[in-house]
Amino acid sequence: MGEQDYNPQERRTKRRKNELIMKCVISVLVLALVVMGALLAKEVVIPEVVKLTSSADQSQGSENTTGTGSLVDGDGLQTSDSGTVSDNNTAVLAQDESGDANRAQEELVGGDDTAADDSDSVSSGVTSADGDTFTTAEQAEIDTVLMEAESLAAMYDYDGAIACVQASGYYESSETLQQAASSYEKTKANCVSWSPEEVTHIFFHTIIWDAAKAFDGDLYAEGYNQYMVTMDEFASIMETMYEEGYVMVSMHDMCEVNDDGTVTRKEILLPEGKTPFVLSQDDVNYYHYMDGDGFASRLVLDENGDVKAEYIEDDGTVSVGDYDLIPWIDTFVDAHPDFSYHGHKGTIALTGYEGVLGYRTDEVYLTRDEDRLTIWQKEYLEENPDFNEEAWQAEVDAATAVADALKADGWEFASHTWGHIDPLAKGLEGTMTDTERWKNNVETIVGETDIIIFAFGADISDWTEYSEENEYYIYLKEQGYNIFCCVDSTQYWVQFNGTSMRMGRRNIDGYRMYYNADLLADLFDVSAVWDSLRPDTVAELSDAAGTMSSEYTASSSSDEDSAESTSDEGGVSGEDSSVTEEGSLE
Repeated sequence: MGEQDYNPQERRTKRRKNELIMKCVISVLVLALVVMGALLAKEVVIPEVVKLTSSADQSQGSENTTGTGSLVDGDGLQTSDSGTVSDNNTAVLAQDESGDANRAQEELVGGDDTAADDSDSVSSGVTSADGDTFTTAEQAEIDTVLMEAESLAAMYDYDGAIACVQASGYYESSETLQQAASSYEKTKANCVSWSPEEVTHIFFHTIIWDAAKAFDGDLYAEGYNQYMVTMDEFASIMETMYEEGYVMVSMHDMCEVNDDGTVTRKEILLPEGKTPFVLSQDDVNYYHYMDGDGFASRLVLDENGDVKAEYIEDDGTVSVGDYDLIPWIDTFVDAHPDFSYHGHKGTIALTGYEGVLGYRTDEVYLTRDEDRLTIWQKEYLEENPDFNEEAWQAEVDAATAVADALKADGWEFASHTWGHIDPLAKGLEGTMTDTERWKNNVETIVGETDIIIFAFGADISDWTEYSEENEYYIYLKEQGYNIFCCVDSTQYWVQFNGTSMRMGRRNIDGYRMYYNADLLADLFDVSAVWDSLRPDTVAELSDAAGTMSSEYTASSSSDEDSAESTSDEGGVSGEDSSVTEEGSLE
């Protein structure tokens, strides 16, 4: 599967087209006012000027031909009684000039409809700064093309911008469009080429909106402290990275999946001073256990069709806004399109056992299989006794609509395994069962994906390349996966084996910031983003994880095929189980 078939600019371009239409309407109104002004001048102002000029002519003529005993001698010299002498030719010249002025005024008033012709010319034609002349409607089309091209170029898609202007029917006759294409070509030629091995990958879990609720000292507070970041921290990190020139890219910008199943490297072209990075978010499922702990409850579409997060307030009212990573990034990119490469944003890693994107879409909510229900699912169904097939289908439809909007706006989806499993610990048969459940319950909503992001920082091999003898790799490749991600704390870790790309991800969370701030120094200064609402210390991973693991295990079913949720978060783990070149797990 190659680059995803979506147009990340579509909604943004529509908005800009609407703005352009408004500008054109305003321009037409202004032109109409100009024409009305010209007509008003014709009917009122110019006649008055004519009258005044005529009066002046008459007055001058009276002075030149009448008086108290004025005489004209044979030489054309006029002598007045007072003894002053004037050249009669001067009087004639004055009359001629007056006549010229009157004729000019008559022409302006409309003797030959010159004013009307000029007015029509203004309303039907626009001359650009480069001398191109088009009708108002044609210029509006050209402006729309330029706006679309600029939107593409702002996100470094110079080929797309060039193709956009060259596809215009006005390209051959518009110097403006030709100059735009030339400018994009020059900018692209000066870009820096980045190889996949030079791209870092960072990931977050669900973002804490209300730190006071998350760090309230209950059973899950320490896990949140270890594995999550607050919204203030996340916003500061992203803003810092943007200021430092980082640009979000897709993993599909790094590799090409060919028809024969091979996977090859691609280059990323960015202007000097820009640095590519991959962003992903794990467990965008909004698990039941997180209810009331200061997190968003689900993703929704607002009245504009934009993806936002719902947040349930203390009084039960529901607010809609940028309460999690995805809508925050969307808003930021709208204001800073140069934070996104070709309109691409992040990768959303989903499990499926409690539904997706905050919707209860898994089949178990319908079957109510006691052997597979977690304690939270049982509580949910008890609290919602009317949750029937119709309600379930409504959840599926709503989740699908959100997923479609996300893909159209530059987001991609990845499998995080249905049950948040470690494949090697689960075994090949268990991995097959889990994969089938993901495809039946998640892929049917978010669509096909060729990316798998392993849970727990797990992997299906050590640091050496995946081989055709690895039965897990063979099976997952057959299921359509071409990009495989583990967790690794190093700045870059990318590996190609000919038929896949493998990439290490760096966890950005309380644990990493507290214990290994130096490993994040290339991205941001931890001391500058650290939220003062956090607890003073962060526990070692084994300290809290064991306590919360026992709580979850005790409350879950013993079915070996149910969701493997062995961490404090019901399956969310930030442990750095990254592979090292020594072949051991850190």
